[in-house]
Amino acid sequence: MRKAYNVNWSSCRILFLIVCSFFMAVYTDVSDAEAQTLVDALQLGKLTALDGISGGIENSNFFMTVDNNGVPETYVLTLFERLSHEQLPYYLGLMQHLSGKGLAVPAPMADSRGDILHTVAGKPAAVVSKLTGKSQLAPQVTHCSALGETLAHMHMAGKDFARNQPNLRGLQWWNETVPSILPHLTPDQSALLGQELAFQNHVQALPEYKALPIGPVHADLFRDNAMFEGETLTGVFDFYFAGDDTWLFDLCVCLNDWCTDLSTGTWDNDRLHATLAAYQAARPLTAAERGLINPMLRAAALRFWISRLWDFYLPREASLLTPHDPTHFERIILQRRLHPISL
Repeated sequence: MRKAYNVNWSSCRILFLIVCSFFMAVYTDVSDAEAQTLVDALQLGKLTALDGISGGIENSNFFMTVDNNGVPETYVLTLFERLSHEQLPYYLGLMQHLSGKGLAVPAPMADSRGDILHTVAGKPAAVVSKLTGKSQLAPQVTHCSALGETLAHMHMAGKDFARNQPNLRGLQWWNETVPSILPHLTPDQSALLGQELAFQNHVQALPEYKALPIGPVHADLFRDNAMFEGETLTGVFDFYFAGDDTWLFDLCVCLNDWCTDLSTGTWDNDRLHATLAAYQAARPLTAAERGLINPMLRAAALRFWISRLWDFYLPREASLLTPHDPTHFERIILQRRLHPISL
């Protein structure tokens, strides 16, 4: 059971974020010997370096560099801290499926039996290819256009993916999690959170919502989960929040991050229009999607406000952790309520 801490966010926010900027998301340490055993099973070569990756709050991630017959190669090793062996075939299988269709996503490495799900340090683990390029943390219109087009192609390519799994951070999780968060919030925050949760329960009961196209979605495609070389998108990664959900929700997650001024939560209209235009050039939105885009923008913001509040006020014990500012998505929700978009 997660231990609750009563913390006044407004009084310690700046200090907390400064301190946490030095931390990395590594919950489980991996020895060189454990890593080499996995490298041997995957026939990748000889381990030369194992380095923890900064950022993230869900898993333990490492860059794993090997010498493959004199050629240095780098992979990403992930140990899953929350997801089970039973859940992981969906995520890894989706990456394998999309990669096989020519989309730029990390390809899971298989052992001699064809297994892509492994065990390291007692945790389920995977090794995937490392993408080239770097994340564009201050994306421009061209980056947003590339992202919109790629997202649409991902949705279409996933239509025939054989596995099914609901978005585990969807409405059911919101309803289950919010009661544990409310005691830590101000009266205004509690009222806003309660209103938004009630609104989303109402929206998802509507016939119009049930008419939205559904399929595998990334569900976490923030600007730090895509790579670019110049203006060319070289890949999308971190599929470990993926699940079956509405494509519109997935698009709205992207819009709320890629097209938003991070300090205020307001729209950057040029980036917004570029992302939507590129997405719709590959897959036009349906009438139901156009009608519900504003409620889904609020839903996408609510999902991440809840998870950030949960991680901040009810933290897991970890030697290294990078939390995110919960108030960021509170600001976005307020902006989306005040300034709906038109299509």
